Amino acid sequence: MREAHTAGCPRDQIENFLRAGVVLQPQQLVASAAARLCDLPGGPTQIGFGGARGGGKSHWGVVQTAADDAQRYPGLKILFLRKVGKSLKEGFADLLRNVAFGIDYRFVPSESTVYFPNGSRVLLGHFQKESDIDAYLGIEYDVIVIEEATTLSASKVKAIRTCLRTSKPGWRPRLYSTTNPGGIGHAWYKHRFIEPYRKKCETDTRYIPATVDDNAFVNPEYKATLDTLTGWMLRAWRYGDWDIAAGQYFVTWRRDIHVIKPFPRLHIPSNWRVWCSLDYGFNHYTVCHLLTEGDGNVYLLDEHAARQWLVPRHAEAIKAMLARWHIDLPRLSTFVAGGDVFRREHTGGTVAKEYRKHGIKLRKAKDDRVDGATEMLSRLGDVDANIAPTLYVTERCTGFIETLPMLEHDPKHVEDVLKVDVDEDDIGGDDFYDCGRYGVMGATRPRMQSAKIDLYARTGKTPSRTGEAPSSLRTDTEIAALLDAVDQ
Repeated sequence: MREAHTAGCPRDQIENFLRAGVVLQPQQLVASAAARLCDLPGGPTQIGFGGARGGGKSHWGVVQTAADDAQRYPGLKILFLRKVGKSLKEGFADLLRNVAFGIDYRFVPSESTVYFPNGSRVLLGHFQKESDIDAYLGIEYDVIVIEEATTLSASKVKAIRTCLRTSKPGWRPRLYSTTNPGGIGHAWYKHRFIEPYRKKCETDTRYIPATVDDNAFVNPEYKATLDTLTGWMLRAWRYGDWDIAAGQYFVTWRRDIHVIKPFPRLHIPSNWRVWCSLDYGFNHYTVCHLLTEGDGNVYLLDEHAARQWLVPRHAEAIKAMLARWHIDLPRLSTFVAGGDVFRREHTGGTVAKEYRKHGIKLRKAKDDRVDGATEMLSRLGDVDANIAPTLYVTERCTGFIETLPMLEHDPKHVEDVLKVDVDEDDIGGDDFYDCGRYGVMGATRPRMQSAKIDLYARTGKTPSRTGEAPSSLRTDTEIAALLDAVDQ
């Protein structure tokens, strides 16, 4: 009772859980309190719960819909979507029976539906591929639950959300989603839920993180299996790290290591080298970065980005960015840009000439993609191997920070980064990376060196031990299959 009250659960919700015989853990209670915020005018309509595996996501989704929502509002129509095959019906019914034994309900397997005495019902839907979702479109639902939401694209989730509508007075339709980092929906989910949560600017969404450490009921063997994972699987599935993705190119990127506060008073030492980079676009973003070096490291200091602007407007914004740092154009040692700004247009001129009219003299960047990716990866260092980074990024470079962890290997050219465009919601794309790559290649390359770094001093964490054999002989594929079979 006390934990539920502390989490923000209202009294009638707590009573519903008690009547159902439900036991929820602290993070699950926080998620349920967030679900009740959906009742409020102007409150959220999308709740995201999870992150790592084993955090009790499925348990929460069943309890919130069956033990609270369906009980307090008669006649609710709830769609519970799960990426799973034949075991869906049995899995949901078993979970409901185990976690909420005090609920009176009737399960009709032939209809894939759970009925409650007050007329509310949960329809069990499943999908193995995106096209399976189409079977549920065009139908009205009061609540939709999507498990493993990152296995769906942004466009497919947008389509299913059009089914959230109701004629019931006093009820606001809502979407509950549970998921792990990774998958084709990683970018949109991070953009919609994780970034607003991190920036403390949530409006229509609420995100509640959970890991296996938040689940007192998980068996030790399952937790031990998670602990044997390596690479992106360990960071994503064990720790719920949204800055990592399957196939990720820049695997050594660590937000807590590489992202720093802007320099005090936005002051750059007078003897440090300063330069800019530009990636040009019109429908795509035009991105400009300000960089400096002077102590053996490269610092990505600031960022300008906008779409569908003409050159004069960009030029003024770039000058304003420099002015924030007390920099004028003559101090820049160079201003590098991608080769497209030097190509002649139908007018006979070039974009570079347009910028020159505004005092910005562009030079062609070293734009070999593989060389640039290799240089970027080298400068990130390797925290786990105690190799110090020589590239740091300030919090002002939000586009670069959000883009870099999402980039993947090109399957046809594994040394290169896969070229990607923004999706229909303007999410994703690699314009910020390309600009950063040009900038990093414009640095004065210092002597290559590996240095031990005091991780405890920087992060409060002791360095990872390297060279140790894994405690399990299972392959990552085998472990993934095992987790898929038992994950709740």
